Amino acid sequence: MGVGKSKIDPCPLSLPWGKSPSVDMSQRPHEADSKKSNDISLRDIAEHSHGALTPSGEREGTEATEEVPEEDEEEVFLKFVILHAEDDTDEALRVQNLLQNDFGIKPGIIFAEMPCGRQHLQNLDDAVNGSAWTILLLTENFLRDTWCKFQFYTSLMNSVNRQHKYNSVIPLRPLNNPLPRERTPFALRTINALEEESRGFPTQVERIFQESVYKIQQSIWKETRTTLQRQSIA
Repeated sequence: MGVGKSKIDPCPLSLPWGKSPSVDMSQRPHEADSKKSNDISLRDIAEHSHGALTPSGEREGTEATEEVPEEDEEEVFLKFVILHAEDDTDEALRVQNLLQNDFGIKPGIIFAEMPCGRQHLQNLDDAVNGSAWTILLLTENFLRDTWCKFQFYTSLMNSVNRQHKYNSVIPLRPLNNPLPRERTPFALRTINALEEESRGFPTQVERIFQESVYKIQQSIWKETRTTLQRQSIA
């Protein structure tokens, strides 16, 4: 997925959501099991959970005219993507810069930087499967945004169904307007969240975002893309 700095123009988002499985973050990714080629994509999960519904801002019959041609430049496997509420775009940018500039975890992207001309489910699939870690920005706005709820439930389901994505969902409470622990959805309470205000935040970041894990996921991502390209040519 080619990623470059672009003018942020977030689209209005709204989708339904459903129940999710709990995730045990104590386990490490299993490299041997991760090379299965029949993994379920986010779009498969979303479309079979409640049907393919159109988010606000999109209209039926307009997909063909709104589709943006794929870029010819080489796609890059990202270190992380930050999923956030529409009102938290500035805070998501701040956290993105913090991780990239202060901790050297790059490249990363926030969801608002994904192309608005494409369907939101396509962007969600590309963002999550085109990056090693999915960061959920837990703020007060998070629970007010139905699309955010859909994003985190779908991301958790994806991490369970794809072995190399296990432990890749990272809840993060930022300094500004954090979501209280007692109001955090139960599915996310099972995961140790990153607390930016905590003294141990730098240590947590270094422990989670390991280069070896990134390399494993990057290798699987490249193999999957190569296989799909060969199948399309055949």
